[in-house]
This record gives sequence, structure tokens and C-alpha cells, in this order.
Amino acid sequence: MQLHAGRPALLLSLTEAHADESAGLSKEGAGRIVFALDFPRLDAAMAFADRLGSHVGMLKVGLELFIAEGARAVEMARERRPVFLDLKLHDIPETVERAVIRCADLGARIVTVHASGGKEMLRRAAAIGDDLGIAVTAITVLTSLDDADLRAAGVNATVGDHAVVLAKIAFEAGVRSFVCSPHEAKAMRAALGSEVTLLTPGVRASVSAATLSSAKGRDDQKRVATAAEAIRNGADYVVVGRPIRDAADPVLAATELAKGIETACAGS
Repeated sequence: MQLHAGRPALLLSLTEAHADESAGLSKEGAGRIVFALDFPRLDAAMAFADRLGSHVGMLKVGLELFIAEGARAVEMARERRPVFLDLKLHDIPETVERAVIRCADLGARIVTVHASGGKEMLRRAAAIGDDLGIAVTAITVLTSLDDADLRAAGVNATVGDHAVVLAKIAFEAGVRSFVCSPHEAKAMRAALGSEVTLLTPGVRASVSAATLSSAKGRDDQKRVATAAEAIRNGADYVVVGRPIRDAADPVLAATELAKGIETACAGS
């Protein structure tokens, strides 16, 4: 079963190596879920990672956990699944290049940088990442931003257009993995082709639930969709935190997301 023609090497290397067929979980479902370990302490993150097990394909270590626990957080996560180290690096080229080396030393498979950091920063990060076997992944426009936020920052373009512009700059610099919201995935896929890997945060169990949550001030992500919608729009992976972490039954929540992904894959 294929999702996108010419599936990117990153997708193949992660999902095929970590699919757990014995648990009835295919690489096209659970393997495409990146669970965000959004916890303040290692013990809580570890307990949740163990609880989910092979119901997810990757574990994301973000700023909160990394600042609290440092390398221990990455070590814990990589003992269980491949690690997406979401540090959103954005600095001068020399600093980012050296930071990517340290991330590779920790054993992370993916590390994020901001596409707005400039072509030289992106080029050096992507080049050293290729050498060391860590996928440097460009953040385009954060899911907490909308068109009004961009205008306030002096960007006279829509979120969709600006995300594609940033992605093209990163692509020309050698980056082949990108983070965008589900809303931009289709345009990104059309602009960049099948060789790139797209990871989409802003995934919710249902858009209606996300809209209600946002209205009550509990959700700061403005551009959201379901996992199935993200996959149909061209995403390879979905990054999910709160819809699993805060669910009454996290394993069931992950399983339902995986089923939606499999349905979207079957319909592609």
C-alpha cells in the first residue's frame, strides 16, 4: 500500500523499522503517529511512553522536557521509539551547525530548525545532518499563527503562501523534511514533490472539538485538522500531543487516530 509515490527515505527508514505487526499495528497507522512527550519531568514522560508502547511510531521531545531533563529525556525516548527532537533551532549558521552535531550525538533521528533562519543556516544544518544521519526538519509557520499574526509582524502574505515560500528556501538549501500545519500540506506537497517528508502538528480528534477547546482558551493552535485529513492532504506523519495525553483512555485515543490514518491511506 502506498501513500505518496516515491515515499521519502526518512519515512521508509522509520516506519518499516519500527512497525509492530504482532500487536496488529501497521506502519501505515500507528507508525505515522509522533507522540509529543509534553511533560515537565522524566518520570511522567517515561510512564506515558511505556503506556503507549507501539501504539505510536515516534516520540517527540520538545523544549519543556528537554530543558527540564536534557540528554536524559532523549536517551529515555530513544530506548523506546525513534526520537523527534523538537528544539526549533534558530541562530547563526555556525551555532546551529554545531547544535545539530550535538543532537546527532544524542541519538535523535529528527531535529527541527526554523526555515526563517536563512539559507546559509539551513544549508549548513542540512549538510551536517546528512553526514551524521539525522534529518534536519524545517519549521515553516507555527500552528499558533494566522494571517493576522503575520501582518502584525510585517509579513504581507497569507500563512499558506508564506509557508511555501519558506519551504522552497529550505528545499534549495538541501532540506528534505518539513513541518507545516495540515492546512498547508497539500500546497507543500504540490510545491516540493514526493521526495520530501511532511510532518503535521495541529492534529485533533475532531475539528469541532478543537474549535470548542480553542474558543474556551485551552488550545493555542489555530490551524488544525484531524489525522485523516492531514494524511489525505499529503502529510507523512502527524504530531499529536494533547488529544492522546489528555484523553480518558490514551491507548484508545491513539488507536482511533491510527485507524483514521489507515482509512486515509487506503483511500489514497
